[in-house]
Amino acid sequence: MAAEPRVALVTGGGGVIGAAVVRTLSACGMRLAVGYHKGASAAEELAAGLPDALAVPLDVADPDAVRGAFRRSAEALGPVTVLVNAAGVLRDRPALRMRDQDWDDVLRVNLTGVFHCVRQALPSMITQRFGRIVSIGSVSGAIGLPGQSNYAAAKAGLVGFTRSVARETGRHGVTANVVAPGLVDSPLIAGLDAPARERIVGSTATGQFVTPEEVANAVRFCVDTAAVTGQLINVDGGLC
Repeated sequence: MAAEPRVALVTGGGGVIGAAVVRTLSACGMRLAVGYHKGASAAEELAAGLPDALAVPLDVADPDAVRGAFRRSAEALGPVTVLVNAAGVLRDRPALRMRDQDWDDVLRVNLTGVFHCVRQALPSMITQRFGRIVSIGSVSGAIGLPGQSNYAAAKAGLVGFTRSVARETGRHGVTANVVAPGLVDSPLIAGLDAPARERIVGSTATGQFVTPEEVANAVRFCVDTAAVTGQLINVDGGLC
């Protein structure tokens, strides 16, 4: 990581994984913009407990909100050169019964929202010839968990999008990678019943949940390592 303080913006910064990423990058001496859409109190409390951190309202599905969040972050902390896309939603339902709104909501946040943020981040990254983009994927994008055709499509699309961005920007000092967690014990999987959770965990090599800190450590690796770009890094206990 570069010697001078870098500015990172983490979308979904108030969530379990996003908060772990915020704490990990802050411990590296980075300035943090903690993006949130819901859960303002959690994001504000997290930012208040860290040096050089700011909670920023950010709806990734709204391009105007994205522009405003990046502008506010730049004014308070400096241009964003590390972007971690951790915002996400689930609308689980079998494909046969999936509503248009279920499909649209998940694709708009989990895939189109990443596009909005990356597009906004790239100009300052390219100008400074340093940028790190890390998006939080999912094993669902590789193995297609039942009831998650919308989520799986978004996370699989995220890998292709990231690899294209990595090709386009690598010579400008920008890297782009996807970190794909396995089953993390968080509110996002609250809809999975106990047998489904046990079945997934039982299919891993470790037989354990993935911790948010383990995901955050993989994100830090991507930020630290200039030679790693266009990669999908599974943090899933050997599930895939």
